[in-house]
Amino acid sequence: MKVLITGATGLIGRELVKQCLAEGVSVNYLTTRKEKIKASPNYKGFYWNLDAGEIDTAAFEGVNTIIHLAGATVANRWTKSYKKEILGSRIRSVDVIYNVLSEIDHSVGHFISASGISIYPNSETILFTEENDKIDTGFLADVVVAWEKAANRFGSLGMDVALVRTGMVLSEKEGALPKLVKIIRLGLGSPIGNGEQWQSWIHIEDVAGIYMHILKKELEGVYNGVAPTPVTNKRLTKHIAKYLGAPLWLPNVPGFVLKLLMGEMAMLALEGQLVSSKKIEEHGFMFRFSNLESAIMNLL
Repeated sequence: MKVLITGATGLIGRELVKQCLAEGVSVNYLTTRKEKIKASPNYKGFYWNLDAGEIDTAAFEGVNTIIHLAGATVANRWTKSYKKEILGSRIRSVDVIYNVLSEIDHSVGHFISASGISIYPNSETILFTEENDKIDTGFLADVVVAWEKAANRFGSLGMDVALVRTGMVLSEKEGALPKLVKIIRLGLGSPIGNGEQWQSWIHIEDVAGIYMHILKKELEGVYNGVAPTPVTNKRLTKHIAKYLGAPLWLPNVPGFVLKLLMGEMAMLALEGQLVSSKKIEEHGFMFRFSNLESAIMNLL
């Protein structure tokens, strides 16, 4: 089995590459930087230029599945121009792959794309499953809708398409967890807003594991990439503080303060969704870290 991964050097991509190679799955990856191209028997890099719409077509040779993870981070301030980059980086990269595959002979039969749980509306009471038809009205939801629409186009090329709506990924290296740990260790930790917004989290090994499971089982459709036990922002903050042995002296950070500091991007911290992992479990996936306690113990 051979896969082509975009975003292979990102947070999820690095762990996914690690798991692929450990299980004997060969990996080709795309990069926009020629100096990052490496070549070994089971791990090879290929150049692509999104602005020019070009890909080294050798990247597709022998590939059965494409796993699309590429996209600009949402963790930078959302200026008008950067919002265009968040959306454009996702759609443009999908379009380039689609256009190239439409013109060449290839063996790709499966397209797996990252997506996000931000498609679901902010709610403290509703449990969202993949069958939910309510869509949020915010910027990130618009991005996810456009992203999934672009990915589903590969169905017209005769491919099975799978989408992984990913929650908050917990990793000791980057993402939300190291930032929270740093603040809490400084004695500045505190729940945000009312602290009751849901954090549908997932351990980095498990989210990569879901991609591996979809790959090996040749699954199609939408799957939530979250752990079975979402927690509130308050519980997440308190549990990390307890594990670190650090007190939480401060009152909750008011929402308006965060909005002043972060602008529209504050919604990442102030809003949340309670999301179900039942569907991927029903398809045979077993979580290594199904509760927050085991995940934090492993990562910290």
